[in-house]
Amino acid sequence: MDVFRAPENESLLSDSTASSTPWDPFHHPLEIIQPWNFQLLAALMFLVTSLSLSENFAVILVTFKFKQLRQPVNYVIVNLAIADFLVSLIGGTISFFTNIKGYFYMGHWACVLEGFAITFFGIVGLWSLALLAFERYIVICRPLGNMRLRGKHAALGIIFVWIFSFIWTIPPTMGWSSYTTSKIGTTCEPNWYSGAYNDHTYIITFFTTCFILPLLVILVSYGKLMRKLRKVSDTQGRLGTTRKPERQVAQMVIIMILAFLFCWSPYAAFSILVTAWPSIELEPRLAAIPAFFSKTATVYNPIIYVFMNKQFRRCFIQLCGCSDQETATCNMNPTLERVVITQDKGGGEMFTIAAHNTISNRRNEDEQRSCHFFTQLTVSENKVCPM
Repeated sequence: MDVFRAPENESLLSDSTASSTPWDPFHHPLEIIQPWNFQLLAALMFLVTSLSLSENFAVILVTFKFKQLRQPVNYVIVNLAIADFLVSLIGGTISFFTNIKGYFYMGHWACVLEGFAITFFGIVGLWSLALLAFERYIVICRPLGNMRLRGKHAALGIIFVWIFSFIWTIPPTMGWSSYTTSKIGTTCEPNWYSGAYNDHTYIITFFTTCFILPLLVILVSYGKLMRKLRKVSDTQGRLGTTRKPERQVAQMVIIMILAFLFCWSPYAAFSILVTAWPSIELEPRLAAIPAFFSKTATVYNPIIYVFMNKQFRRCFIQLCGCSDQETATCNMNPTLERVVITQDKGGGEMFTIAAHNTISNRRNEDEQRSCHFFTQLTVSENKVCPM
């Protein structure tokens, strides 16, 4: 079967006005949609793509710049940034130009390329989030005893994510279902709308392996993690040192899960709807909203998983400031964290979190002394001290 064949889905090739002339999304826009709608989508895609490219490139650059950030857990974060960067570079860029034109003027080949790229790199990103959740569960709950998370373990997990994602996104290019234009005609995706048995089996399998499974991994991993923290907090009874870190972890977990659901649930619900009822008539602009939501994940993923990390944020600011002294300060912080992890081997599980508070207090005292010293310096030099 030809990979670059025209879509077989008749519902995509005829507009909702049921006119006698079939609509070809590769040659002209959908007439029932005003041009300003496409221009608005193009502007939104330009904003999302620009933010995503800059944010994810910053994640990759800062991690490459500071050796101390290249820890096993950060491997997964960088992998997520690479996947999001590629989604925006290929899918976001193509979608921007096609929305400017109002139709997919690049042809069938580009449609298959965009559909595969967005699906493949998007699933890599989803499974990277699941892998990140699982690794945090392994590190904190220690179901495997005192085994430490090493670089080779993170690398094996990343290799699994890429191979697994490729296995379930390459079939539409080889005859099991297909990548075709959406109802609005400016982006490409798996053929949700076809009622054929071949397409139905792929969509069900794809939805199960690439949405339900990673969501279950995230919910189970974070659920066990929260129960572990609450149990240790209750047994130790040190409200001042354990309740506050527990609340901070809980807030981060809630944000992660809500962001995941906010991004992917509308798209998953939409795919289930059109797969179960392929003859359903949906307004093209309404049908484009879930796909747009899924692409915004490339923007807030770096904010949630990286920029809310104090260590990374400090290194990012130091990289922008180009100060040797700031760079040295950033390079010292991971050493303190490694000492805490090593000491935690002989203590309780919550010692790691409680010790972070102790180190944070010591760091604040050191920074205050540094600030007192820097009062004699110029304003441009004094900016390195926290307020």
